[in-house]
Amino acid sequence: MAERVQQLPAKRLCCRPGYGAACRQGQRAAGAPCGGGVSGAAPGESSKTQNPETLLDIAARRVAEKWPFQRVEERFERIPEPVQRRIVYWSFPRSEREICMYSSFNIGSIGGEESGSGGGESADETRLPFRRGIALLESGCVDNVLQVGFHLSGTVREPATASEPELVCNVSVSFDRCKITAVTCSCGNKDIFYCAHVVALSLYRVRKPEQVKLRLPISETLFQMNRDQLQKFVQYLITVHHTEVLPTAQKLADEILSQNSEINQVHGAPDPTAGASVDDDNCWHLDEEQVQEQVKLFLSQGGYHGSGKQLNLLFNKVREMLKMRDSNGARMLTLITEQFMADPRLALWRQQGTTMTDKYRQLWDELGALWMCIVLNPHYKPEQKGFWLRQLRRWNGVDVCPLEDGNHGSELTNLTNALPQGLHGNPDSLTRPHRTVFTRAIEACDLHWQDPHLQHIITEDHYANYCYHDNLSSSLFDARGWPLWHEHVPTACARVDALRSHGYPKEALRLAIGIVNTLRRQQQKQMEFFRTHKKELLHKGTTSVTNLEGWVGHPLDPIGTLFSTLMETGRGGEDGAAALLDFSGSPGSGRRTQHPVLPVERFLEEGESFVSLAVETALIGLGQQRVMPDGLYAQEKVCRNEEQLLAKLQEVNVGDALVKIFRKQAAFLLEAGPYSGLGELLYRESVPMHTFAKYLFTSLLPHDAELAYKIALRAMRLPVLESTSSSGDLSRPHHIVSVVPNRLPRWFTLSHIETQQCELASTMLTAAKGDARKLETVLESIQKNIHSSSHIFKLAQDAFKIATLMDSLPDITLLKVSLELGLQVMRMTLSTLNWRRREMVRWLVTCATEAGVFALDSIMQSWFTLFTPTEATSVVASTVMSNSTIVRLRLDCHQQENLANSARTLALQCAMKDPQNCALSALTLCEKDHIAFETAYQIVLDAAATGMNYTQLFTIARYMEHRGYPMRAYKLATLAMTHLNLSYNQDTHPAINDVLWACALSHSLGKNELASVIPLVVKSVKCATVLSDILRRCTLTTPGMVALHSRRNSGKLMPLDKAPLRQLLDATIGAYINTTHSRLTHISPRHYSEFIEFLGKARETFLMAHDGHIQFTQFIDNLKQIYKGKKKLMMLVRERFG
Repeated sequence: MAERVQQLPAKRLCCRPGYGAACRQGQRAAGAPCGGGVSGAAPGESSKTQNPETLLDIAARRVAEKWPFQRVEERFERIPEPVQRRIVYWSFPRSEREICMYSSFNIGSIGGEESGSGGGESADETRLPFRRGIALLESGCVDNVLQVGFHLSGTVREPATASEPELVCNVSVSFDRCKITAVTCSCGNKDIFYCAHVVALSLYRVRKPEQVKLRLPISETLFQMNRDQLQKFVQYLITVHHTEVLPTAQKLADEILSQNSEINQVHGAPDPTAGASVDDDNCWHLDEEQVQEQVKLFLSQGGYHGSGKQLNLLFNKVREMLKMRDSNGARMLTLITEQFMADPRLALWRQQGTTMTDKYRQLWDELGALWMCIVLNPHYKPEQKGFWLRQLRRWNGVDVCPLEDGNHGSELTNLTNALPQGLHGNPDSLTRPHRTVFTRAIEACDLHWQDPHLQHIITEDHYANYCYHDNLSSSLFDARGWPLWHEHVPTACARVDALRSHGYPKEALRLAIGIVNTLRRQQQKQMEFFRTHKKELLHKGTTSVTNLEGWVGHPLDPIGTLFSTLMETGRGGEDGAAALLDFSGSPGSGRRTQHPVLPVERFLEEGESFVSLAVETALIGLGQQRVMPDGLYAQEKVCRNEEQLLAKLQEVNVGDALVKIFRKQAAFLLEAGPYSGLGELLYRESVPMHTFAKYLFTSLLPHDAELAYKIALRAMRLPVLESTSSSGDLSRPHHIVSVVPNRLPRWFTLSHIETQQCELASTMLTAAKGDARKLETVLESIQKNIHSSSHIFKLAQDAFKIATLMDSLPDITLLKVSLELGLQVMRMTLSTLNWRRREMVRWLVTCATEAGVFALDSIMQSWFTLFTPTEATSVVASTVMSNSTIVRLRLDCHQQENLANSARTLALQCAMKDPQNCALSALTLCEKDHIAFETAYQIVLDAAATGMNYTQLFTIARYMEHRGYPMRAYKLATLAMTHLNLSYNQDTHPAINDVLWACALSHSLGKNELASVIPLVVKSVKCATVLSDILRRCTLTTPGMVALHSRRNSGKLMPLDKAPLRQLLDATIGAYINTTHSRLTHISPRHYSEFIEFLGKARETFLMAHDGHIQFTQFIDNLKQIYKGKKKLMMLVRERFG
């Protein structure tokens, strides 16, 4: 009998006392192939022979699947060699599915017992170890395959490539009870999965068992040898491998010869080929160290290099293992979770008060959901659940453990309790401490599967009670006698997910149908309750019924679970008769029974299918009225899950059966009051229904347009933006009540929500084209419910595009809607800052132009409610009077004149209201009308004293000169000079060119005009260089070079010693003196040369005076006396000026 110690569990100790030569006589030689007889044929090869399977093979296969070989040896004193050989033969895995699962991320088309190496796989798939292993096998690269007991070995040759030489790998595989328990390959593979060489060798054994030589465990062979044979065996072994094993052989020999050595205290010797011991775990080989290293690497990459995708693939691998009921699923998830908890970024984010990235947050969600599936395993062992619970509590207690809802505490009730639906529900009393991603899994450990009603639901196809007439809310059956399951909906759906995840699709389907029927019954009860109490609730305007926990966006995704379960069944996604649980045994039994068909269709109504049931479930969940959760992540998750579910619904073809479902649910949603997001009673902080209603609208429109519009118009509400507590759709008043009246909502996704609202409105506008009544109704809804100017502007643009399609005549009604929305945008943004305001104004004029001359005249008549004066003149009136507008409208002369008069009237009104910015535009627009032009000019003169600055006046003055009004230009220029003030150091002031232009204009008009402007210049300009420039220009030409009022000039230059130039010369000299003293106050040596040049320019101006030389000399002497302390500077002054 084989014996065992705890030292080497993979190499249990084997011995056979009393096993002598007599016992060995008559046994077969140990070199027969493993498929030596008919009974050794490979699975799938039975078609080659008609012989029935032997009783030996049947028994050996069952023993090989369930019993460790040590137990077989302990049970029977002597096992005949043929029996041993068949047990060893059948102990190797016979399915390729698990080998594929442990050597690739996706099992693809692998199924059952055969290879799924079909064509069409991508280049990435061909690089997977499983695909490469198949290629190596099919290329004949596997050789020297030998099975010794429970150990398989062989060589796999990797052909040479352009960059790599040929590689020969030595591969060994240990196995037990149809599972590979250990692998070794000389290729040095460092990965989570088996390498291609291990795959090739394993598949060789699966596909070609008859070509594999089989030996009994090596200990059995050694038992058959006498002393001489054993000595020869050992010596030959040492000779062949003396460099590797000689030190070890000598060490073992020394220990064996020592009477007191530890090795002599143990009975028997280890044998790596003798199979597993009783205490060994029977599980597939999983390299724990590599799992940890890979997860750690992916996490350290922080979402780059596709690490998030790789982690999701690992999570999918866990789900795949669970579905195969592989114990490594929980083991692998534990390793992943440990690395997630050890991520140093968690502590860093907590310390800095920052949030984790959205993709990383989703990985944590998946982690929590997987643990939920694991602890809800319907056939767990109590000690397993206890171990998981301790692990989860340990992780849950770590400070950096992420919270379930991101950054906020949850206000949800305990998982195992339903939400309060009674009249006394108080949301303020539901405050709970922070919940982590593991909290729900911890709570789920309190759940069990022992409820008799639950067991009947999931195990029986015909479980019904047609005599059951209990109409209570907690009834076990509905009016049809079909079973119901009353439990907190997300928890009940978590059970469905757990059943599916652990490979029990039929049980999951039965429970899902029961839950959906419960939801439908609950929906009916809610509508009846609201109808009964409708007047009372509407009169009070409040309700105590609350839905604090929404099903869409919930961490457990209950609606998504139900939808997927039903859709996969409806589309044949689940294996119909794979495995049905027998719950009648103990929790750990899990017997599988085969059923050819599953008549759960009997719980579907006439004409109903699993697909229609899935769609109805999605509609129920999406239409549920629920409070917007706290926190950015939780709110984004609500939007994301809703869009994901709607995307799945979009893939379903809408036939007559689904149209019936849509109509039924639409009626429920409109009439269900506070239970529905489309009901009359709407909480202020309810999740909006825009995206959902858009889907319903487009689905119902071809079949029931009135109902489609009713749904969409009701969904347009966004009460969180309403300043009052009342709102409603267009057909009847309804009320808005707040669940938590004193709380200010923080809607982080409000911008996205408003965009969805806008898209719903745009969809309705598009559909309503050509229907004046519906367009008017949609317009009223938009004006009432949309509060964002940018979104209204987008709707206006959308309506304009639809109304003016190139291939058809303009839709006048829709064009008016577009114009009306544009006018609303103008009014909303008139007094607020908006960076798109100018674009909006230009677009409105374009829209009004398309609508006709009446629309243009209308916006000009009411311009003050729509535009600023600047916009009205520079954009509106200018565009209206442009030639392109006249051509576009095809106006006659009379219409052109009327439109021009309106534009000029607008321009004059704007000029009076805002002369600074509109005067010039008004003058330009009124050029062709003398009276209007004069009026505009008078407005400028009236505003010049107080309301306009010198820049604006100079601009208008230059315009007047350009239009041929020099005297008016001169007058405006003198008015501008009165507002100007240039100090001594402003020699680069932008107004200098205007001053020079004004003086040139005055000089050209005559001596009198120049004499009038020079005092203004002297008063306004203190900059010496500017004054000297003006003085020089006035002395170069004679004044009055243009004829004015029939006066002609004398042609003589004006003298500098007489007025008006004498005043200008004195002012210039004085400016140079003052500037010199100012500069010397804070001058530095690096500015000395510049200062000397400045004095040179000053001397030129001094010399223009009659006694200028004397004045300049006195000025220099005065500087030398006052600033004698600046010796270096004064030395430079003496060198230059004496």
